[in-house]
Formats: sequence, C-alpha cells, structure tokens
Amino acid sequence: MYREIVTDVFFDLDHTLWDFEKNSALTYTKIFDLHDLTIDVDAFLSYYIPINHDCWKLYREDKISKENLRYVRLQATFEKLGMSVSDELINLLADEYIKYLSTFSNLFDGTLDILNYLKPKYKLHIITNGFQEVQNFKLKNSMIDHFFECVVDSEMVGVKKPNPLIFEYSLTKAKAIPEKSIMIGDSYEADILGAQKLGMHTIHFNSNNEPEDEQGITIYKLEEIKKYL
Repeated sequence: MYREIVTDVFFDLDHTLWDFEKNSALTYTKIFDLHDLTIDVDAFLSYYIPINHDCWKLYREDKISKENLRYVRLQATFEKLGMSVSDELINLLADEYIKYLSTFSNLFDGTLDILNYLKPKYKLHIITNGFQEVQNFKLKNSMIDHFFECVVDSEMVGVKKPNPLIFEYSLTKAKAIPEKSIMIGDSYEADILGAQKLGMHTIHFNSNNEPEDEQGITIYKLEEIKKYL
C-alpha cells in the first residue's frame, strides 16, 4: 500500500518495539528483592500499570513533571495496596527503577524480523516520549540501535508527542518529508493523531487494546506491517 510512496519509517519505542510492561515487571522484581521488600509483584502491577498510564498522559499534557511522574506512580500504587512507604524509600525505588529498567532487553515478538525486513528498503528512525537517560540504553542493550538513523526523544526537543513540533523536528533531522514518511506506534493519541496532523502516514500498532483507528490502519502484530510496506 505504501511501498511506492514511503522513504522513511518512524517508530515509537516503548510498547511498540521494546516490551515495556515485561521489562518493567522484571525491574520491579529486581529492586524489591534488592531491598528485601515482600511485595506481590503481580498485585503491585495490577494497580501500577493503569496508574502509570494515567501519569504518562498527564506528563504528555505538561500537567506533571518528570520527577512528579516518577514519585506519584509509586506513591499512588503503594496507597492502593494499603502500604505505608516513606518518601525516602519511594524516591530511592524511583531512582533505582530508572537505573535498572534499561538493563532488561525484551522486545515485542517480531521486532527483529520486521526491522531486518524494513532496513534494506527504508530509512528507519525513532520518535519517543521516553526519558533521554534511558532510551538510548534500551536501544543498545536490546541490540537494535544499529537499525536507526535518527533517534529523537521529547527531552531533546522540549515538547512531547502529540505536539507537532517533535514530529517537525524529527522530519527535519531525518531529512524526510511528511508525505513520504510513516509513523508506527502504540498510542493513538500521541503517535497516530500527532503524526497525522503533520501529514504523515500512520500505522497504529494496537498493543494496549485501544479503539481502532477508523481513519487509518490498525495492526495487532508487528509482522502485519509487511502487508503495507
């Protein structure tokens, strides 16, 4: 469908290529063990995942800072669990979470296959709202950094997806034009609507059970990209 049009493919990272939930669970298991905290990780994550999702939405909308996001998502989760945890420990766990998160390297099924498939045909890039100090480590430790020519994060630009400025910056950096570029990401709001405002083509990788993109393409497995590129 886009084979004769597209020259540049832009990917989101977390929840699209890098398996955030799996790596996050492993990270919390590690840091709870390091501090001898007896916490049921599954119960913790059942509260943490939706709380983290809501915090990231606030972060995208500039309603909370990076530091507040890191604190609040833990404080609110412990509160849901009925646990009394000191601010000192919450801040320590928040720091160690960032320290160890990128040491885990699980990717979504089909990531390496689709990147190897696309690399000879297109220029590949990353646009991420993730924190600058960990995103590059995620790419390197997952051994996929060599696939991408440009990696742009929101802290580098000063705005977050879906703000058009981060897409404009990325297109300029990649020397690409919107009409010949496609954005592939898991967030309908941040990745798909944001890119469409710039005139980019889009593929919504629906890894979070969001509503389907009625105006465009929705996929549920990365291998489905081969139908369009």
